[in-house]
Amino acid sequence: MNMEIRNLDGRPVIVGGGIAGLMTALHLAPEPAVLLSRMPLGADASSTWAQGGLAASLGLDDEPLLHLADTLAAGDGLCDADVARRVVQAAPAAIEELARLGVRFDRTPAGALLLGLEAAHGRRRIVHAGGDGSGREIMRALVAAVRSTPSITVIEGVEARRLAVDDNTVVGVLARCSVGPVFFVTGRVVLATGGIGGLFLDTTNPLGNCGQGLGLAARAGAVLADLEFIQFHPTALDGADRPMPLISEAVRGEGATIVDETGQRFLQGVQGAELAPRDVVARAIWKHLSNGHCVFLDTREKPGPTFARQFPTIASACRGAGIDPGHDLIPIRPAQHYHMGGVAVDGAGRTSVSGLWACGEVASTGLHGANRLASNSLTEAIVCALWVAESAAGSPGGRQKSAIASDQDSPDDPMPVRALLSGALGLARDGEGLKAAIRALLPLAATSDPAAVGLMIAIAAFLRQESRGAHYRTDFPHRAAVARRFEFTLKAALATAQELAGSPALEEAI
Repeated sequence: MNMEIRNLDGRPVIVGGGIAGLMTALHLAPEPAVLLSRMPLGADASSTWAQGGLAASLGLDDEPLLHLADTLAAGDGLCDADVARRVVQAAPAAIEELARLGVRFDRTPAGALLLGLEAAHGRRRIVHAGGDGSGREIMRALVAAVRSTPSITVIEGVEARRLAVDDNTVVGVLARCSVGPVFFVTGRVVLATGGIGGLFLDTTNPLGNCGQGLGLAARAGAVLADLEFIQFHPTALDGADRPMPLISEAVRGEGATIVDETGQRFLQGVQGAELAPRDVVARAIWKHLSNGHCVFLDTREKPGPTFARQFPTIASACRGAGIDPGHDLIPIRPAQHYHMGGVAVDGAGRTSVSGLWACGEVASTGLHGANRLASNSLTEAIVCALWVAESAAGSPGGRQKSAIASDQDSPDDPMPVRALLSGALGLARDGEGLKAAIRALLPLAATSDPAAVGLMIAIAAFLRQESRGAHYRTDFPHRAAVARRFEFTLKAALATAQELAGSPALEEAI
């Protein structure tokens, strides 16, 4: 099949149509940019599904230092304090920018922003839009802004397959569309591809999000970081639907409690109870379920009769399952929700590969550490998109080379990976289970991007022989005395996997 080659004349390419990608494109304007999206803008993006809103210190009793303290506490010793400080300080201005772009935030009758409370926050500082429809409203405004910006070329139905790299420098993007392969010649690429939910059986994310950006960066030789830290949201609606409907933390912020089939609030002995950090609540629920109990969210009294008005999206999901939150208990269980790890970036979003940036969930900025503080993810995407755009705009368009990445039609089916990762990389992990997953993933990693991403996550989890934040090892239940971040490449992960598997050198996979 012939390959179409498009020379972009130095224009940057943004891969991904969620909040991070859209904001990066808008901040680059009026510089021309090309935005590639697998789906129509707004469809199948985690950003659209986001319920919780954005965290920012906007209350009269709040300030960035308090927001920073909560962020660092949740991150369990692994946050980059300088990055976190910059993000929380920039957050209020980012909210103002979104409002300027047309986002209709929830407000009091007097017109002030309505601030919600979520777990591990010491103040009300969560800004919502449309109750629990924050992501949908933000995406509506950003998609409209992007489509009305002449300098942004949006190409939908195109999936990036490989980055062409020459001497550790990006020279192009190989993509596929309905008519075949297309090669975009460019020296600037921004990855904004989202997370890894599609690699797990139980997830609140779109199933199409299978770590594509991690695969692109890893095959290009980029350094990745903190891959072992995967956040499981404690309150997903327990039922047959996949992905699982999320029940926002904001519901607990309004007074909902967690009970078992006897009516017992089994989290009362935990510091913070229902509003403890997500990893603490999720593991407590998982343990209670493992002991044979059923677990429910009790919203009958709080929010009670106002539930449907405050949380229309969640109320609709409950109705679909035959549940009335004002009168019935809501069955819940933890589900994969967010990836703290990603492509290692500096303060401007630059990766270890020249001409390559990463923004949003695909990036590891150091903000979240071992456990993301609720509603810091959208804040990070909005704030960091500006820094990425400024850095990319200030960089030359790169060398216009004729090198083209090989058109490897790698299988993207995540099904063989889902069971392996769900079993070995869930809320509780152990060395034997991780080694078994590594051995199973290793022969698949050469040709399957989901398997390569899963292998790297499993290696990172195996090497972290401690329990910290969202990473819990039953065979290493205590925290190490010194907090260390792990950074490595796909090549290093493959070498470690081969040692563990006792196998001969795997055929070149990158």
